Amino acid sequence: MSRSAVNRTILAVVGILLLGGGLLAIAGGLDLYGRLGVTVPNGWPFSRPEQAVLSPGARMHWSDMDWWWPVVLAVPALLVAGCLWWLFAQLHRTGPSTVEVPVPDGAGVALRLRGRALVDAVETETVALPDVERVTAKVAGGPHRVALRTAVRLAPGGGVGTVLRALDAGPFANARTSLGLAELPAEVRVKVAPPHSERRRRRAERRRRRVV
Repeated sequence: MSRSAVNRTILAVVGILLLGGGLLAIAGGLDLYGRLGVTVPNGWPFSRPEQAVLSPGARMHWSDMDWWWPVVLAVPALLVAGCLWWLFAQLHRTGPSTVEVPVPDGAGVALRLRGRALVDAVETETVALPDVERVTAKVAGGPHRVALRTAVRLAPGGGVGTVLRALDAGPFANARTSLGLAELPAEVRVKVAPPHSERRRRRAERRRRRVV
């Protein structure tokens, strides 16, 4: 699952939970259950306008613990701070969402290519190259000065020089041609996977650590 799909899934789950909690609070605060004559089960949250978030039993049960009220105050504060940080991370883009493509004799016609489409094309062509196991690409720079940042994982024994030349002659060249650019700055980070025997040894070590 891609990072964007994970983000959308988390956003959907968090949104549903917040929406459900908000509807429960509104229903209880407006006393909709009493007005509609609906009987709610025992322990139903926010069933009455005067109902507190924490029940009297919960407040009295832990009130003699020194850590109780600091935790009650700190946990929601940390949750809010974490949600705000995550929201800022989602809104903060490291690259342009669209890339301008020049149109010969376009008479003022502006053509834009989605950055995600460019990334998908580069990743699809790169992963099809020999010795390439995994690739992650993203668009950097600005709409008028585009750059590519690519991380490539090679199979055990893969030739770094061979793959870099294939990248420049294949996916990067096609991207330059598609965008109508004479040059396309690219940053490539290459990692060679360890041999299969080394992978098995590392997995065995991790399993032993978990058992211990």
